[in-house]
Amino acid sequence: MAAVCEEDPSLERHFKGHRDAVTSVDFSCAKKQLVSGSMDSSLMIWSMKPQMRAYRFVGHKDAVLCVHFSPSGHLVASGSRDKTVRLWIPNVKGESTVFKAHTGTVRSVHFSNDGQSLVTASDDKTVKVWTVHRQKFLFSLSQHINWVRCARFSPDGRLIVSSSDDKTVKLWDKTSRECIHSFCEHGGFVNHVDFHPSGNCIAAGGTDNTVKLWDVRMNRLLQHYQVHSSVVNSLSFHPSGNYLVTASSDSTLKILDLLEGRLLYTLHGHQGPATCVAFSRDGDFFASGGSDEQVMVWKTNFDADYGDVVKPQKYGSSVDGTHGTGSEMDCGVHHQKTKTQDSGRTHEQQDEETSLADTLEHIMGQLDVLTQDMQGHLIPELVSPGHLNKLWTADCQHSGQIQPLLTASSPAGRAAIKGSASGWIRTWKPHFSLGDLCRAGAGPSTALRLAACSVPSCSGTGADGDSGPGWRSSTSGPDSRTSPPCSI
Repeated sequence: MAAVCEEDPSLERHFKGHRDAVTSVDFSCAKKQLVSGSMDSSLMIWSMKPQMRAYRFVGHKDAVLCVHFSPSGHLVASGSRDKTVRLWIPNVKGESTVFKAHTGTVRSVHFSNDGQSLVTASDDKTVKVWTVHRQKFLFSLSQHINWVRCARFSPDGRLIVSSSDDKTVKLWDKTSRECIHSFCEHGGFVNHVDFHPSGNCIAAGGTDNTVKLWDVRMNRLLQHYQVHSSVVNSLSFHPSGNYLVTASSDSTLKILDLLEGRLLYTLHGHQGPATCVAFSRDGDFFASGGSDEQVMVWKTNFDADYGDVVKPQKYGSSVDGTHGTGSEMDCGVHHQKTKTQDSGRTHEQQDEETSLADTLEHIMGQLDVLTQDMQGHLIPELVSPGHLNKLWTADCQHSGQIQPLLTASSPAGRAAIKGSASGWIRTWKPHFSLGDLCRAGAGPSTALRLAACSVPSCSGTGADGDSGPGWRSSTSGPDSRTSPPCSI
């Protein structure tokens, strides 16, 4: 479960100074400054300190559509309808260097996390990568067939994701410069895309009014949100990866709880479309801009002590504002291994159990972990070893408790393996295809709890011969004796 929210988000400050719609916002790394771009062809640098003057930077000859602070906070990049990119020094002098980046409107600029590279996206249907030093052109990515609205580096800088009016989100390998995968689930133009802080998944929103999240390791759709009544213009992940904020032409901001797969807050503040939104680097604040020419700064409040979260991330398959189905995916929040001691055990027994656990953990490190029946029959949970867990059915209600065990699926998805401290290793052959199930990677200290008991609407033969979720077990143990019925 997510941490209990102590307070609701609150409007901290709002800035007025632009003479047209605000198109983009971003915080500096130290949270001392906030930059905004506008259709009035200018940038504004706002100080987060009270009663400090703002700087207006003028240089672009047309609307400024995108802005981004470098990781160090020493530079600001901006892209414009005038087809140029400018790099600004965010001080009172407002010095900048300019280069013609594209043959069409520049809609997106983004620094890599090391601050050495810049990726840009344009109406000329290309994504281009540049060095920040001397703005040297490196290469172009050109498989989109319509305007490219947004492009982002992954946190480790090895991947690039882009979204386009061709209704696709494309994932690129920066080294090979090839398109790894195209996500085509959006039903309209895709306005914005960004990486989860872990780098394991991406989120995108567009003119079909939806927000979608994909796992970039398995190329699977994780979540689908239908919470806005108009175009989704922008989105931003909280640094913890547990929340996502979106901005829409329906004039609202929405806070999505990704652990629970549900809408958490709807914020009203802008008079007209909310065009952009971004969390600060530490997640304490988020800023939004709108067609009402205002920049608003909101205090997060709901991110209570996210640094101690060790629970797996639960991603809902669909949210329409009133209902969501919880499922489990590991997108970067890992478990801490819990250590327990039992004075009644001998050192030899503990050594044998440790050896078995190490072997199974090694196997789990090599295999994908079974996480979900895509038909909604089983929704097992990933938790720390040594704890009781609960079996969830498709309606997300607790239906029973099960004992801990270590379980993993084979890479091909045709078998699963589990073991216990009793010295038994059991392999499970699914009656239904594991290839139809959703998998996610898990750390070596993670145990998967899976119920092999009877579950409604699941066909097949259970481990004990009764009608169950469709699993059959073949058991290998210390001798050739027949395995007792499985206790899970």
